Amino acid sequence: MAWILLLLAGILETGWAIGLKYTEGFTRLVPSLATIACMVASIGLLGLALRDLPVGTAYAIWTGIGTLGAVTLGIVLFGDPATPLRLACIGLIMAGLIGLKLVG
Repeated sequence: MAWILLLLAGILETGWAIGLKYTEGFTRLVPSLATIACMVASIGLLGLALRDLPVGTAYAIWTGIGTLGAVTLGIVLFGDPATPLRLACIGLIMAGLIGLKLVG
């Protein structure tokens, strides 16, 4: 169950990272409220997952999921570059997350 909570926390971290772009410096009410809700829920779920998972592993996976999600959505939604080297680096992050899951 802790791994599921951690996955959801990471997905919500992606949500608030992307949401920050839409808040326009927290000047837009609805995107700002949605972003803050994602922040609170993400941290809350991370805290619940930490009951059963090592902090280093959980935190690294949480931030890694958020990183992968933000980079992917940045490419899809905002036209961020998707160069081969950048994609290879994303692959390395994913390999690290899989490795942490397998040993953690």
